[in-house]
Amino acid sequence: MRRTVVFDLGGVLIDWNPRHLYGKLIADEAAREHFLTEVCPPSWNVAQDGGRPWSDAIAEAIARHPDKAEWIRAYRERWREMLNGVIEDTLGILAQLRADGVRLLALTNWSAETFVEARELFPFLSWFEGIVVSGEEKMLKPHREIFELLASRHDVVPAEAVFIDDSAANCAGARAVGFDAIHYQGSAQLADELRVRGFLGG
Repeated sequence: MRRTVVFDLGGVLIDWNPRHLYGKLIADEAAREHFLTEVCPPSWNVAQDGGRPWSDAIAEAIARHPDKAEWIRAYRERWREMLNGVIEDTLGILAQLRADGVRLLALTNWSAETFVEARELFPFLSWFEGIVVSGEEKMLKPHREIFELLASRHDVVPAEAVFIDDSAANCAGARAVGFDAIHYQGSAQLADELRVRGFLGG
């Protein structure tokens, strides 16, 4: 039985989506989607997850789209409005694993600057024995280096651990290093997958 479970955070335990904010700022859906796919696309945000300072990111985007400067600045200044709380059913699973004495770790692609705020906003993050944050390490999932760092820093044998992520690519990256991986698609599916592996009373 695998006794270590490693959680991704955004999209699994925390409802983060820039549309929670930009739905307020940009009424026209087409304009909103253009902004989030062309002006500040996912790849732009991922660079901050990889360690790029937010000040550099904002300056770069404004240089490309000076007419969108107010919206671009809001990506950082109103970052908390991209959070829609915890994903309660998955948090319940985490709580049950904790009560069962399962070793809990987290591995997240997240900006070091904003993760400081996340620690204040989400007390359950203290439940994890350790959290590897991409922005602090300047390396990203799905690259093998960050999985190897998690394993070495926290003395994890990958074959004896389960990794959970809502990204199929990140799950593939984990498997390449030897982890069992569950591609998260909802809390009910996650619970079923964990029971098959002997958790949650399975």
